[in-house]
Amino acid sequence: MSASNATSAETIESRNPARPQDVVWRGDATIEALESAVSKARTAQRAWSRAPESERVAALERWRDVTTARADEIARLITREMGKTIEESRAEAKLLGEKVSITLEASTRARVSSFTVSAAGGRRGECVFRPFGVMAVVGPFNFPAHLPNGHWVPALLLGNTVIFKPSDRTPAVGELLGRLARDAGFPDGVFQVVQGGPIVSSSLVSHGGIDGVLFTGSWPVGRRILEANLDRPGRIVALEMGGSNAAIVAEDAAPGTPLFKRAVEECVRSSFTTTGQRCTCTRRIVVHRRIAAPFTQAIVERAKGLLFGPGDAEPAPFMGPLVSRAARESVLRFVDERRRKRARVLLEPKAPDLDGWFISPGVIEVDRFDRESDEECFGPVVQVAAADSLDEMIDQANATDFGLVASVFTADDSAWEQCRSRVRVGCINRNCGTAGASSRLPFGGLGRSGNLRPAGTFSVDSCAFPQASLIDDAG
Repeated sequence: MSASNATSAETIESRNPARPQDVVWRGDATIEALESAVSKARTAQRAWSRAPESERVAALERWRDVTTARADEIARLITREMGKTIEESRAEAKLLGEKVSITLEASTRARVSSFTVSAAGGRRGECVFRPFGVMAVVGPFNFPAHLPNGHWVPALLLGNTVIFKPSDRTPAVGELLGRLARDAGFPDGVFQVVQGGPIVSSSLVSHGGIDGVLFTGSWPVGRRILEANLDRPGRIVALEMGGSNAAIVAEDAAPGTPLFKRAVEECVRSSFTTTGQRCTCTRRIVVHRRIAAPFTQAIVERAKGLLFGPGDAEPAPFMGPLVSRAARESVLRFVDERRRKRARVLLEPKAPDLDGWFISPGVIEVDRFDRESDEECFGPVVQVAAADSLDEMIDQANATDFGLVASVFTADDSAWEQCRSRVRVGCINRNCGTAGASSRLPFGGLGRSGNLRPAGTFSVDSCAFPQASLIDDAG
């Protein structure tokens, strides 16, 4: 079934956000290329799913070896095209091979292992897991290699074929990953890269020839993917989206204590890492009123000292540029809107007189967090509010339609347990920031952050479905 009978083409171009005159990649994306990819993927999937699992494991191990050997090349391209610092890019590139190792571990594969039970009447019950078929992996720009890799590694292991549509902001990284997949020796049609902007993306996620959509990106795009699949209840749609993540700083994290210092450092790190372009970045800090003044001042002073510049500069900066001019303008508009709503801008984010989409960190103080003013600002801006009790801090942390991650800074076990049981998020950390996650744990959120199909070690759950059988051996 074709997604579109029309001939539609888009020109995709990416530029180095630190040096916008540097064109990183340019090419055309067409519906014809998508149609060809879907046809090849459907044909290849039959043989791929029927092959011994050992063949799929061997292919993924080759993928691990190739990406490990070419990690520096991957990292340098990520920095050039997306803008993050080279240290961050190297860390991302390293995760590609590590994802394979974790996915092949027995503890991960046990989630989709066949099993047998006794049934009534002397029958035997069996459950096996079957691949969905052709999976569309729609990737983000902020982790253009690691996050889509986290979707397709388990998908390929379980017998699905993959069509990867990179972000139109990071097409060159996508093309490189496609070349590396060929170097790894995946059979023709098993893993394909299709470039595209809104036209191709819309056609892909609604195409009748695919069996699942594995998406990482923003809530507005995730919503459109859900709308495109309302009449396909059997299609798996796994969404990883944004966050308005809160950090709760309890009263016992008082000035002069090691916990105060840790809370400041972790909140600053999580607010401004990757120039605020992570779904796990801290967007809101709720601090007990008795320590709010010194804590907020410490955040401002620490943020002032952060070094920003090109991701490959020396000395190494903490922050690179934002991914585009539009991204920077969106951050500046967000700050202006908060000011109009009588928020106090304690540290003004500014666009420096540099070639590139750089911006300095921002800190905003508000009276209270509420749902009416809740919005994800995908940039280096954090908001701070005070509260008089732990109950009020929890209420403010929950004053959002997102539900990805939260952090709690306290030495009090009772306070921690209250937060862990009452804050509505998929991930919650104690005495460490919101940014960062373990690949050996599930990762996902509630509400506008996700649709309860977590990634991480639980990614395998979105790549196969259980098939139950009752078997009578008497005949």
